[in-house]
Amino acid sequence: MLQLLRTEWLKLKNYPGFWWLMGMTVLSYPGINGMFYFVFKTETSNSKQAAQLLKMLLGNPFEFPEVFRTAAFLSSCFVTVPALLVIMLITNEYTYKTNRQNVIDGWSRNQFLIAKFFNVVIISLIVIALYAIVTFSIGFINTGADVKNKFQLVHYIGLFGLQTFAQLSFAFLLGLLIKRAFIALGVFIFYKIPVENISGELLKKYVHPEAGRFLPTESSDLLTPVPAFFGRLDQKVYDHSLSIINEQVFITFAYLLIFWGLVFWIYKKRDL
Repeated sequence: MLQLLRTEWLKLKNYPGFWWLMGMTVLSYPGINGMFYFVFKTETSNSKQAAQLLKMLLGNPFEFPEVFRTAAFLSSCFVTVPALLVIMLITNEYTYKTNRQNVIDGWSRNQFLIAKFFNVVIISLIVIALYAIVTFSIGFINTGADVKNKFQLVHYIGLFGLQTFAQLSFAFLLGLLIKRAFIALGVFIFYKIPVENISGELLKKYVHPEAGRFLPTESSDLLTPVPAFFGRLDQKVYDHSLSIINEQVFITFAYLLIFWGLVFWIYKKRDL
């Protein structure tokens, strides 16, 4: 296994595109959370009546334990950046024919895909670590010593991690199918935003109100619901989004089996 990962590292370490995308990934998660945190602090820190009213309505979404949920939701909006990195990992194999060379050098097809699987795992772990660092940093800055149950929502680290790995696995599958990085990314974004949202609404209307949550990326998107202050707009809907999280965990694991099952099946059948 170490030899497989060492070979993967040799492919990537001198590739500028990899480091650019990795840098964008490292910067985007602190960036999105820091931006919203800065706006929140700016808008609620003065003594004007409007600012105090806003603070009363929002509470403090960047205080423990709520920051776990807030940061998970904000961070989930930036999955496109590591998705492009994952897509690049597989599409470059076809662009530079390195997948064929690996097999010629003695790798089995399964070994090649196992190496790629662990690449996706490693990128997911990097994203999870970034989320955790940002969450704990903002949380400790904002939370007073009198706040109890600071880590009540710490399980959102696991939920965010599962969501990230599922979304990146889907991106990897598209990259394997399409073989062209930016086309695959375009399909990923197009499917995730307009196609799945429209499909979800149609399923709710014509099939069942709950049908939309079984779609491939929506199933994992629902692992990280909106921050609590949004719940005040429609408490019933918000409470429902929290109540289905455990079910979405099982649905997401099912999709992971499907995604990686398809990856191994397609690559086994495909000519190199």
